[in-house]
Amino acid sequence: MNIHRQNRYIPRFFYLCLLALAALSVSSPSRAEIAVGISVTVAPPALPVYVQPPIPAPGYIWTPGYWAYGPAGYYWVPGTWVLPPAVGLLWTPGYWGWSGGAYIWHAGYWGPHVGFYGGINYGFGYVGVGYLGGYWDHGAFRYNSAVNNVRNVNITNVYNKTVIVNKSVTNVSFNGGAGGTLARPTAQELAAEHDHHVQPTAMQAQHEHAASTNRALWHSENHGRPMVAATARPGEFSGKGVVAARAGRENGPHPNNRQPGPQHAEGPHPGPQHAEGPHPGPQHAQNPHGGGQEHHEEGHHEHHD
Repeated sequence: MNIHRQNRYIPRFFYLCLLALAALSVSSPSRAEIAVGISVTVAPPALPVYVQPPIPAPGYIWTPGYWAYGPAGYYWVPGTWVLPPAVGLLWTPGYWGWSGGAYIWHAGYWGPHVGFYGGINYGFGYVGVGYLGGYWDHGAFRYNSAVNNVRNVNITNVYNKTVIVNKSVTNVSFNGGAGGTLARPTAQELAAEHDHHVQPTAMQAQHEHAASTNRALWHSENHGRPMVAATARPGEFSGKGVVAARAGRENGPHPNNRQPGPQHAEGPHPGPQHAEGPHPGPQHAQNPHGGGQEHHEEGHHEHHD
């Protein structure tokens, strides 16, 4: 009798196991963006000040630099131009967010819309909300020359949209916690969480790995001013396409900042890809940290203010 009971319950046991495996394999988009296991109690450093290197060729999209974490502590992953994995995809940068007594890294990803990246002003069109550096138009990417260094190559799909700079925005590199940005996801960003997301390309993964092995990029060595702050191509940390960080207070406002602060109202999405396009008239950046707004026109390829 006991044997028959055990045999009867075996199929049910396997059924429950399959359900458990299915539940583990399906995760929400917001959870999928979190790099599992990276939880740090020390706040990430401020973002360095740097200029954008020239675009290497048409078709590339700018991905801003960020602080990653490894066995030796924080290290800088230089900003770089990257070929997107498919037409119509935009880059949502990763960010550090304070949660549960630690700073957790939310990894970047590709998708049809730009999602939440902590309200971090990475510069070069990544103003804290959305992307003002360009948009997809019938299979071709159009570049905003006001925030992209694209004058070195023959790119015909270029426009110039002035962005009003908010001088009070600082180079803080994390969301929440003491001193972090106060930004919360907008309705558009919450909707973007349900898009199909594509992981960073192999070149991006190799780029980050190469940065982790370069001692000069460790914060303990460069103290917030890496000699390779940005590079024209992923993984190329020497040559004419490399730019170093500029002088500036590591935990204060960027003296050379020419990028706007986070903007919480996106305009209409042009084209079938619904990517962020130009908006009528100069754009005014909003400050999520509070305080007044001092405006002036933005230059064309320097990192934030």
